[in-house]
Amino acid sequence: MRRLARFGYIAIVVFAAGLTLAAGSDTKGKFYFKKTCKTCHGKGAEAGEVTPLVKTQEQWKRYFDKGTHSKGSQKLSDVVPSEQLIDIQTFLVNHAADSPQPETCG
Repeated sequence: MRRLARFGYIAIVVFAAGLTLAAGSDTKGKFYFKKTCKTCHGKGAEAGEVTPLVKTQEQWKRYFDKGTHSKGSQKLSDVVPSEQLIDIQTFLVNHAADSPQPETCG
């Protein structure tokens, strides 16, 4: 019985670790957002200011699921390297207007 319980515990830990690895990094996402997006989307910028607060969590998820930028005229992966998108998405969703930790990106 203990062996079965131990196996179950190990399976849960491995499964949870897999879920964690699939998620992006909030810290890296903030860095990439500031480095890549704020150039065109900073305060007073021509493209308009964008912060995590401009959308709800669901709106940010839909934006990234759609995968387009500039009102649909560009692929998002043409603007931001694909490997950075999950991190930026994680940051924006985690700090959206309706999140437990809303934040701008000063």
